[in-house]
Amino acid sequence: MRNTLLCFILAYTAVAATASAQDYPARHVRIVVPYAPGGSNDVVGRLIGGKLSENMKQQFIVENRAGAAGTIGTAHVVNSAPDGYTLLVASAGAITTAPSMYQKLPYDPLRDLTPIMNIVFQPNILVVHPSVPVTTTKEFIALAKANPNKFTYGSSGVGATQHLASELFSLMTGARLVHVPYKGGGPAMAGIMSGEIDFMFSVLPTAVPLINNGKLRPIAMTTSRRAKAFPKLPTVDESGLPGFEISGFIALFAPAKVPQDIAAKLQSAAAKTLTPEVQERLVGLGLDVDGGPAEKFSAFLKQDIARYARVVKAANIPLQ
Repeated sequence: MRNTLLCFILAYTAVAATASAQDYPARHVRIVVPYAPGGSNDVVGRLIGGKLSENMKQQFIVENRAGAAGTIGTAHVVNSAPDGYTLLVASAGAITTAPSMYQKLPYDPLRDLTPIMNIVFQPNILVVHPSVPVTTTKEFIALAKANPNKFTYGSSGVGATQHLASELFSLMTGARLVHVPYKGGGPAMAGIMSGEIDFMFSVLPTAVPLINNGKLRPIAMTTSRRAKAFPKLPTVDESGLPGFEISGFIALFAPAKVPQDIAAKLQSAAAKTLTPEVQERLVGLGLDVDGGPAEKFSAFLKQDIARYARVVKAANIPLQ
């Protein structure tokens, strides 16, 4: 009798799990963006959420939970039920730089999140104020090394991607540079436009309009390949500093224990969101469309976390 009951329970559980995957999503799904409205993550999250709503015949609703460089919203998703009804659209600040910057980060991104799809890589670009007399990476390295502690760079705060990119640049070139942290990316961009700081590693979408109107001079891309928005602009790697690479991303995640069949269903639906129309919109924002296998992106995350950990340790950056 006991064995019969056990078999019945196991069979019922298997059927119920299959049914839940087949019926998913049976109600609206929340996509948490752990940053304020209006930024790249928010724009991309809403664009992909709208297409998921069309593809899966349920509402995918974006919810902004900003704070602590994206870690508050990310922790919220990590602690949510792993049923596929709470997802995350996040970038490097909360996923690959946070583990090295916080003494008590309330989650482990590799252990506590399941990558669904990397939507885009977010190219960074080295830009200088027009008063800085350089046009190439080699020229900038030579000028900075010849003038230690003269050239200043901005970031949205200690531990931000712009900060760590600049520290990596300093470590690899031997140039002594001065960090000026601001309270956000907007104030940092205002600082370089006014000439308060000399250079910056900026996300491409923010820099493009300022480059086009002559307020900033582009030097090189920080990614491993040239950006579609600036196909003639070389990378830092190919124009003076071999091996240098910093690439942001915006990706879709679920909590770690989401059922594999639901994760697979989400991965399939997410891949279908990258229609030619959506890709054109993303490229127009200065982003490089990815949409590759989740396994490949998982390997990238491990490498990125290790890269930033080395930078933080070598540069002796204080933990938050």
